[in-house]
Amino acid sequence: MRLPIYQVDAFADRVFHGNPAAVCPLETWLPDAALQGIAAENNLSETAFFVREGSNYALRWFTPSVEVDLCGHATLASGYVVMRFLEPQRERVSFHTAKAGTLVVSRRADMLVMDFPARPAVPVAAPPGLFAALGGTPREVLRARDHLVVYGSAAEIAALAPDLAALAKVDCWAAIVTAQGENGVDFVSRFFAPAQGVAEDPVTGSAHCTLVPYWAKRLGKTEFEARQLSRRGGALSCALDGDRVSIAGRAVLYLEGRIEV
Repeated sequence: MRLPIYQVDAFADRVFHGNPAAVCPLETWLPDAALQGIAAENNLSETAFFVREGSNYALRWFTPSVEVDLCGHATLASGYVVMRFLEPQRERVSFHTAKAGTLVVSRRADMLVMDFPARPAVPVAAPPGLFAALGGTPREVLRARDHLVVYGSAAEIAALAPDLAALAKVDCWAAIVTAQGENGVDFVSRFFAPAQGVAEDPVTGSAHCTLVPYWAKRLGKTEFEARQLSRRGGALSCALDGDRVSIAGRAVLYLEGRIEV
């Protein structure tokens, strides 16, 4: 079986930056084992698969190890593929998902804007081993799906060198680390999920479903310029609107081809 595949750098305006996602449009769903095998072979943070449903699409995402309930950069990449290659006349596309509801991607000038659910975090006690695995001097920890760990400065976020083997053993689906930004950037972050097959995610749209409500409360505003301080780096423009978060960024094609499975 030959299937189309695209690799898109999301939250980037040039290749080799942002977060690479593989996107595989399908005529019909393959067995889950085949989807997981393709994602493992791609060995990117996420591979997105979608199937047409009426005028829109059903969407799923897989890391090299597991299926996930929400992924931002691979949704942005999927919207890019639909609106550039499959249906270039469209200005917006809706993706139906099993656990995150309907996610909409729209054009806005040279950017794509995603409408996602907010996932506010609440203060919790840090699970044993979390702070030691992350390093630095955390000031606060909260939790939605992921643990949100707050630090004192962007420089401290950039300097973190977590013990990923130790972090994979912590009772923590994933760790978002964050601090207030500077020079026109409202906040910065990084994202680690070694237990899910993602050591450090380059740019994590879904994390901003939690980051945006947190910083809205802290900074008293609803619109933000955010940066993820991974090696590849990424820029996101975000806004809070009630129980929804808009996450905007650019995308660029790296690869278009066929796979055989």
